[in-house]
Amino acid sequence: MSVKGYKVFNSDWTCRGKQYSCPGTFEEFVSPSVCNVGMHFCKNAADCFRYYDFDPNNHVAEVIAHGTVAEDEYKCATNKLEIVREIPWAEVLEIVNTGKACTGRWNSGDQNSGNWNSGNRNSGNRNSGDQNSGNRNSGDQNSGDWNSGNWNSGNRNSGNWNSGDQNSGNRNSGDQNSGDWNSGNWNSGNRNSGNWNSGNRNSGDWNSGNQNSGNWNSGNRNSGNRNSGDWNSGNRNSGNRNSGDWNATSFSNGCFNTVSPKIYMFNKPTDWTFERWFNCRARRLLNDIDDCQLEYVYLSAMTDEEKAAHPEAETTGGYLKERTTADNAWKWWAGLSAADRNVILSLPNFDAAIFREITGIDVSKD
Repeated sequence: MSVKGYKVFNSDWTCRGKQYSCPGTFEEFVSPSVCNVGMHFCKNAADCFRYYDFDPNNHVAEVIAHGTVAEDEYKCATNKLEIVREIPWAEVLEIVNTGKACTGRWNSGDQNSGNWNSGNRNSGNRNSGDQNSGNRNSGDQNSGDWNSGNWNSGNRNSGNWNSGDQNSGNRNSGDQNSGDWNSGNWNSGNRNSGNWNSGNRNSGDWNSGNQNSGNWNSGNRNSGNRNSGDWNSGNRNSGNRNSGDWNATSFSNGCFNTVSPKIYMFNKPTDWTFERWFNCRARRLLNDIDDCQLEYVYLSAMTDEEKAAHPEAETTGGYLKERTTADNAWKWWAGLSAADRNVILSLPNFDAAIFREITGIDVSKD
């Protein structure tokens, strides 16, 4: 009984040291045994390349075994082999792929240069998705491996656009994030450079709050640790803006406080807490003082002295004027209404000399 199959030869038509020619019939007086004795071939053309490089410089031939045949899972051995014809490489590609226009092998998809792809246009291997240069991706356009998501350069991501590994979220450079845009690892929150955060934008670790550089904070914007309050540089505070530890109040630099401390103003004690100062109108007004050190003065607004000092303004249309902190403060004071000036002047222990020393503003002048 004859058995048809395929055989690959080196570029000089040799195989395992034996010289062949095409067409031709060759016989050996042996009892064939796979991997031991006889002339070997495969029933499936693609199986030949388990033993030979997938190289167009090799010869691939259609063969028929006329003698005794021994076989295992992938290949056969015979003692009488007929080489029927050489198969052109373009035909080989069609035989080893069920997909079209593939340069790889074992592809059911189309236009694959990789192998074992059911998807299309893959240069990687074993992809069910499309256009992957990585391997074993069910998603599309991945350069990494084992991704069910898309556009990943990392590995085993179910999310998209990840350069890290094992992310179910998107656009992570870190690993194992279910959130998005994380450079850290194991975050369910978003945009964290730290690790294990369920909150967002944390550079610290294990935060359920947001924008913490410290660790284990349920509050927000803490540089300290284990705070349930906000803006704390200390530790274990339930209040806000504490630099101390274990405070249940706010604005404390001490420890174990439940009452906010009173503050000094103008070098004297007051009955104000820092929280009252923090939320008062006077502070909001003072924060409006411009800190810009440069001002563009248009030609139409320049004084005669400025025009003489800056003749280039005739061409440029103006000049950049440098402003001091005192200039900015005085401009701010001059623009205040009488009511707002009175808010400043009514601060506890207001001292005009100290105010002028610090701000540059002489409140006795208009």
